[in-house]
Amino acid sequence: MAQTKEIRKKIGSVQNTKKITSAMELVASSKMKKTQDAMSRGKPYSKKIIELIDSLSGATSEYRHPFFNQKDHNTDIYIVVGTDKGLCGGLNTNLFKLVLRNMQERNSQGRKVKVFLFGKKSADVFSRLKDVEVIGSAAKLGDIPSAEDVLSAAQIAINEFEEGDIGNVYLYANEFINTMSQSPFEKRILPIASIEGKDADKKVWDYIYEPSSKEILDLLLKRYIETQIYQAVIENNACEQAAKMIAMKNASENAEEIIKELQLLYNNARQASITQELSEIVGGAAAI
Repeated sequence: MAQTKEIRKKIGSVQNTKKITSAMELVASSKMKKTQDAMSRGKPYSKKIIELIDSLSGATSEYRHPFFNQKDHNTDIYIVVGTDKGLCGGLNTNLFKLVLRNMQERNSQGRKVKVFLFGKKSADVFSRLKDVEVIGSAAKLGDIPSAEDVLSAAQIAINEFEEGDIGNVYLYANEFINTMSQSPFEKRILPIASIEGKDADKKVWDYIYEPSSKEILDLLLKRYIETQIYQAVIENNACEQAAKMIAMKNASENAEEIIKELQLLYNNARQASITQELSEIVGGAAAI
């Protein structure tokens, strides 16, 4: 009897856990839709900036912006976009493995690393590393952060690059492929890879710029760096919610399997208990 009572208690506990994971799955699904919409809204803006930079670069062919020039310095900045919370499968783990692997490779080549960290999970990992200087961090930005929330990372990276204190700026985040799949990536955002001549066959329009094309290009390139970081933060949030939704779905399914196993165990224990009671009754009757 005590055994069946214990099994019933376990079944109730797992059922309560399943209710929580099912609710978290629904919440993650709703948040994923919101972050996906925000991610989709930002992509046309990023594309248009690239088109404008391409056009302006052609209009100012005699001027090469410093953001395109390789710096002779052995220190790099890594901007790592992690999450604030866990329960999202291997999303952070896979990203951090990529960062640490590339960090070790470049350290072996004599390069040093500074990091700017987005998300509490990033800070938990990289702030403990002895040979890594943390130059800034941001956490608890919400599902859809404002552009101002990521400007600090962009400004620090741009300032250090302009002053010649660093050689490269790398952006690390997760790419949203689909609901079931997210992939960590590394992207060098400074110096900017040349985008001139990508569409050599397209028609080139001759614009008159006011103010000068050089001034506009200077402003647009900074906006381009900020956009790259902001878009990565938004996309990483979409990845987080998708990974969390799948993790909670798997947890709910596992809970259902455990409940079935415990229910079977309970039925067997109950049947054994009834059989024993009948045997005792029959034995008692026979003794009389």
